[in-house]
Amino acid sequence: MERSRDVCVVVAVLMLCSMMVSTTSSMSMPEAENSNEELRGNLLANGLGLTPQMGWNSWNHFNCKVDEKVIKETADALVSTGLAKLGYIYVNIDDCWAEMHRDAKGNLLPKNSTFPSGIKALADYVHSKGLKLGIYSDAGQFTCSKTMPGSLGHEEQDAKTFASWGIDYLKYDNCYNDGTKPTVRYPVMTRSLTKAGRPIFFSLCEWGDLHPALWGFKVGNSWRTTNDISDNWNSMLSIIDLNEVYADLARPGGWNDPDMLEVGNGGMKNNEYIAHFSLWAISKAPLLLGCDVRNLTKETFNIISNQEVIAVNQDSLGIQAKKVRMEGNSEIWAGPLSGNRVALVLLNRATVPHSITGNWDDIGIPENSVIEARDVWEHKTLETRFVGNVTANVEPHSCKMFVLKPIA
Repeated sequence: MERSRDVCVVVAVLMLCSMMVSTTSSMSMPEAENSNEELRGNLLANGLGLTPQMGWNSWNHFNCKVDEKVIKETADALVSTGLAKLGYIYVNIDDCWAEMHRDAKGNLLPKNSTFPSGIKALADYVHSKGLKLGIYSDAGQFTCSKTMPGSLGHEEQDAKTFASWGIDYLKYDNCYNDGTKPTVRYPVMTRSLTKAGRPIFFSLCEWGDLHPALWGFKVGNSWRTTNDISDNWNSMLSIIDLNEVYADLARPGGWNDPDMLEVGNGGMKNNEYIAHFSLWAISKAPLLLGCDVRNLTKETFNIISNQEVIAVNQDSLGIQAKKVRMEGNSEIWAGPLSGNRVALVLLNRATVPHSITGNWDDIGIPENSVIEARDVWEHKTLETRFVGNVTANVEPHSCKMFVLKPIA
């Protein structure tokens, strides 16, 4: 669901996060870890999301025009293209899958016209492919399409239903709620999922309204930090900018979610989609494909199957990159990786080419380090050894992405 934001809201977010970082920085590392573990022990302890989730979601491409045929064919395509082996394992049904009414016992009913075999049979099919099935509901009276019931007041019943069907993932939206705060409504579903007896990845889709990054870690495995993405350059950049504010709060088991990928849906150029995928990867965002994977172009497949970029996203250290420096339309995004390496994106937001330099003191590399740079889109290690900084010429609306490794 889209909502407008003004400058005052953005400033408030920045101030709130600054206050939060100041507070948490005064806590010692053991204290912080113990506090987080205690919170998770109370609500969510499903052991999922140790790296950002990867898979596919129906909404960006199909909206409400989704049925069991699309889901089965998508599962087939993830396997046949090799994408499943790269980590794209969740096949997630978004809104519009259920009848408007519940049955006599209050249970959700799959829509007979589009899911005649039922969700349990569909889950069995998806599982037979070695994949996982996700589903959608809402912490309100209706879902955002207003074509099916939400789970407000039915949390425990619906969680048991999802578990009995073999569901592996729940995206939980925020439309048509009763006016109570998300911090009241969302934990009810968390507790219900925990009781249901099946590990279910819990994706909070609260749009960032009440800063879920500040409380989401004890409630879900990921949390939306923004409004819905649109398939254009400006929307994509505005979304990732808002998401970056909360970088310090992402960690294994709980991730900032700037919404699903638009790569392959046609609204951006190939170089813009490469930048989109690079920014999501370095930001440890969920890599949830939003295109029709049954009909991928070569260009789209080459982007979403780039194993070196995926490896940055799935790195075991689990630290979200930050925008460490910006000069006009030139930006440097950087974050640490395991093995004493650093991921770097040099982003050109302008409509003309720019030479962009990433300095070691901005990136977080010791001043006199000698660095080997791996270009993860060109799939080659540069012959030059870099000291002090690395510079690249970046085309308009494009980026360069490197993995930097100290060698001396």
